[in-house]
Amino acid sequence: QVQLVESGGGLVQPGGSLRLSCAASGSIFIVNTMGWYRQAPGNQRELVAGITSGGSTNYADSVKDRFTISRDNAKNTVYLQMNSLKPEDTAVYYCNAEIRGRQATGVLRWGTYWGQGTQVTVSS
Repeated sequence: QVQLVESGGGLVQPGGSLRLSCAASGSIFIVNTMGWYRQAPGNQRELVAGITSGGSTNYADSVKDRFTISRDNAKNTVYLQMNSLKPEDTAVYYCNAEIRGRQATGVLRWGTYWGQGTQVTVSS
C-alpha cells in the first residue's frame, strides 16, 4: 500500500524558517508530480508549490521568493523549505503525489495520494 509520511512542522516566530519533508513508501513504480498544499481554519485547501519528476516547479504568488520546493527522486521524497515565515502562513500543510503503485489487491494503477498533514504555526 502506498503512503505519504510528512515531518517537520512546528511553531516558529515570524521571520523564521522551517523545512517540511514528505516520503512516499510502499510498492511504488513511478512518482510523477509532487506538491504541498495548505489549509487554514475556515479556508479551502490551496496549492503552495508543486514539482514535476523533471524538476520543474510552480508556486503560489503568496510564497514566491520565500519558499522552495525540491525532491530527491532516489528517496521518493519531497521537501518544502520555508523562509521569512509570516503569521498568514499558519496552516496544516499536506503533501500530495501522483504515484503509479501496486495496490493491496495486486493491481498496478495510478493514484493521487495525500499525507496526514503537519501543523505549521507562525506566531510570536
